[in-house]
Amino acid sequence: MASSTGGRVFGTDGVRGLANGLLTAELALDLSVAAAHILGEAGAFEGHRPRAVVGRDTRLSGEFLEAAVCAGLASAGVDVLRVGVLPTPGVAHLTSGLDVDLGVVISASHNAMPDNGIKFLARGGVKLADDVEATIESRLREPWQRPTGAAIGRISTYYQGIHEYIAHLVGTLPTGLEGLKVVVDCAHGAAFASAPAALRTAGAEVVAINAAPDGHNINDGCGSTHLEPLQRAVLEHGADAGFALDGDADRCLAVDADGDVVDGDQILSILALTLRDRGRLVHDTVVATVMSNLGFLQAMERAGIRVEQTKVGDRYVLEAMNAHGYTLGGEQSGHVILSDHATTGDGTLTALMLLSRMVETGQGLGSLASVMTRLPQVLVNVPDVDKARTDDDALASAVAAEEAALAGSGRVLLRPSGTEPLVRVMVEAESHDRAREVAERLAGVVRERLAL
Repeated sequence: MASSTGGRVFGTDGVRGLANGLLTAELALDLSVAAAHILGEAGAFEGHRPRAVVGRDTRLSGEFLEAAVCAGLASAGVDVLRVGVLPTPGVAHLTSGLDVDLGVVISASHNAMPDNGIKFLARGGVKLADDVEATIESRLREPWQRPTGAAIGRISTYYQGIHEYIAHLVGTLPTGLEGLKVVVDCAHGAAFASAPAALRTAGAEVVAINAAPDGHNINDGCGSTHLEPLQRAVLEHGADAGFALDGDADRCLAVDADGDVVDGDQILSILALTLRDRGRLVHDTVVATVMSNLGFLQAMERAGIRVEQTKVGDRYVLEAMNAHGYTLGGEQSGHVILSDHATTGDGTLTALMLLSRMVETGQGLGSLASVMTRLPQVLVNVPDVDKARTDDDALASAVAAEEAALAGSGRVLLRPSGTEPLVRVMVEAESHDRAREVAERLAGVVRERLAL
């Protein structure tokens, strides 16, 4: 039975959209029922009564969506452990640690408050495969035999979930963080309680900002998409470092003691050297996307570390890591996966690992980040073009000519958007002006050659 929702429901990271617009209580309930059916038919529940963990971020809409998800699962015979407000990586950890059959995260990550989302995790706390999501979508609202009596699922609150997650985070550290003063921007999101608690338990002095969610203020001018409040707070409090999380705390960007931003590529550079020195960087390889700064690639080459590049998107990074057993991967956005300790990106874990590196080396975050020099990067979006024709011969020749002119001191990346009718032109060069000049020149060729 085809989906009756009028279009594709699952995107690149679960279901996401305007809460009570696209993402209604009815859809949340139906998705949960369909997910229970598909996983049950695949044998995930064989020999035992199925269980699920359900967590959410701080959005107002999370309350009714949580109720709908729990109702849908229980009506399908699944016992539900409701963990309340908890980061995506926290739900993933409990899904694995409690050995349940299914995890559900209700969050729209870094999106603005009116949006929300639902993503399902399979046993072990890993994201569902694309084909499983497609099957769930195809089975929405199909007729089914409903369990009755004792076969109906139970819903209970698992109060200790946040404490188990914090203990897990602190347990990953090889050393305490005593003597460090840290600012953490919680984005009024899912980690408003767990991130400061984990950092304090690890021994750091913590200043928590944007840690008072009211259902409306998640990601509002704060967190990993708005670093200015964190920069000001680090300087005001004389902190050694600052960390900004997003709404569901699966990503983290940093600020050093001088208030300078340390982006995802620099974070990956630091952690790659950390894991290599600890003997934990499998095959001396780190996974990154094609959007990684050329300065990152150069730094890794100097360190003798191989970089495997994937398409943009954390699911592609994770696929490459899982395929070869790699232990580190991530994106420029600060979505970093440390597979020794987590199945998803975990912003608090990333912060803890960076701080532990500062302790064991005696260096500040700025000094550690200096292993990599960021090349100026310019991104131009070219709308209203035929993105299916980016293999045009004249366009390819123009790109090749610009790359030859840069002669190893920069690079060009031209790619179609995955969600919009536009082509992205990204250029890195030794100066911002040179990068802008090349990007605008190639954007003109794109407009000319790929005009609709």
